[in-house]
Amino acid sequence: MRLRIVYLITSLIFIAGLAGCFFILRTSETDTVEIIRDDEVLYRFDLKDSEDRIFKIEYNGSYNLIEISGGRIRVREAGCRDNTCVKMGWLQNSAAIVCLPNHLVIRFSG
Repeated sequence: MRLRIVYLITSLIFIAGLAGCFFILRTSETDTVEIIRDDEVLYRFDLKDSEDRIFKIEYNGSYNLIEISGGRIRVREAGCRDNTCVKMGWLQNSAAIVCLPNHLVIRFSG
């Protein structure tokens, strides 16, 4: 009986993890992207209609270099130490690109 409870709990955790993965990795239903700092929308782009460009967003002596190319967006370069936001690559699904040191979030809107 005790072993069945352990199997049941393990199965529920596994199923919840799978459901979470499908939620996070689903493709976006919109092409509109927001760049947000501290709950304030700095920029909003429709990637379908945006021209390819690179621009800099500065914050407290640091920066993020944002690249829009071919209907995609990414952090090309950052002034923070760990560069996690750069390593995240192109924004592809509902998982946002986040730069914690610079308080910056890039996400699909909606």
